[in-house]
Amino acid sequence: MADSHRGGFGEFGGETGGLIDRAFRERIVLVGVTTPPQTDLDTERSLDELALLVDTAGADEVGRTLQSRAAPDPATFIGGGKVAELRELCQDVDADTVVFDDELTPAQQRNLERELGRTAIDRTAVILDIFAQNAHSQEGMAQVELAQLRYQLPRLRGKGKKLSQQAGGIGTRRGPGETQLEVDRRRIERRLHRLEAELRHITKARATQTKARRRSRLKTAAIVGYTNAGKSTLLNRLTDAGVLVEDRLFATLDATTRRLHLPGGETVLITDTVGFITKLPHQLVEAFKSTLDVVVQADLLIHVADASAPDPGANTAAVDAVLGEIGAREVPQLMVFNKADLDDERAAKLAADHGGSVAVSARTGDGVPELLRAVADRLRAMTTIRELLVPFERGDVLASLHRDGEVLVEAATDDGMRVRARLDPGAASQWDDFVVE
Repeated sequence: MADSHRGGFGEFGGETGGLIDRAFRERIVLVGVTTPPQTDLDTERSLDELALLVDTAGADEVGRTLQSRAAPDPATFIGGGKVAELRELCQDVDADTVVFDDELTPAQQRNLERELGRTAIDRTAVILDIFAQNAHSQEGMAQVELAQLRYQLPRLRGKGKKLSQQAGGIGTRRGPGETQLEVDRRRIERRLHRLEAELRHITKARATQTKARRRSRLKTAAIVGYTNAGKSTLLNRLTDAGVLVEDRLFATLDATTRRLHLPGGETVLITDTVGFITKLPHQLVEAFKSTLDVVVQADLLIHVADASAPDPGANTAAVDAVLGEIGAREVPQLMVFNKADLDDERAAKLAADHGGSVAVSARTGDGVPELLRAVADRLRAMTTIRELLVPFERGDVLASLHRDGEVLVEAATDDGMRVRARLDPGAASQWDDFVVE
């Protein structure tokens, strides 16, 4: 068993219910555990990302400790000896809260808080807190609250309306603490049902909008990628969308859709989506499924990766894992390596190593014309080119071809209008009677 730890300086405190208290900056110790097939380097990188998450949530890392184990300890995740070492580290750096990089079970969390004498939470709780800070639309706030309640329900204990995760002294099955606990549990369950009903209504409305878009025959593209890869900056560059852009994790959560005009004259609908991350909590994936439906139903995914990141490959793998979880793995992807202005040689090499991808700088606009041409080419490749002969008296057919397809060539002949058109495969059959060899 190999261990290491280091300390630092910062500030934290207060009862949090497992989520970060933003009234002041709390002092955090991070804990990472390496289990096969992970390496210590993987764990360090994950802890570096966790430190960014903690900072985004409004707290400061004051120390961290790493451990290698064959498997997590069922009682405390890290074992009794490491708990004692962690308790001493927390006292040395005056830490208020310990954050584990892996999800803790409710029992492990209770045991750790009892042994450490301070709040113990996990990466999931931190991410949920950040999402709560950044959700602004009705749908986004409902999705985040739903995910939080699903996370808190099995961890509910103690007494009082704060639903605190600090121990409430429950010692008997019929004590007053349990009575309040059951009241709190029922209150959470009622709120869960209301939120689920609200999101079903929103999902139904979104499905109606999706049908209307399908009827318009407009192609759709969704921008996906690791959080802070520059997705919102790219959408703003392409469409002047005016989406909030900040250099921090999960700055924007609410999906934004805009029209994008391609070089060939086509118009597509392009949507910016929530960023993904390693170990994205399952509760969030479930809660955001109605929003992520736009990814599943897209004709093309524009997968944005930060070319300046320490390990772009790990980031893209994390995104692909979430795409697989929501059923979007088969949607065609166009890889875009962003932030070429920070390291143009590296971005160019990544693009060269991934055939058909593009290197861009969403901040400066470099590479954007090439990106637009690539999007247009990919979408055109998904259509079918047909030669049709339309009798002169069938003006309605000509009108529908212009409306629902892309007419490439149109010429009058003795027998009617000869038309070459690019058609959506799903709708091409309606003109089968007019197709000629």
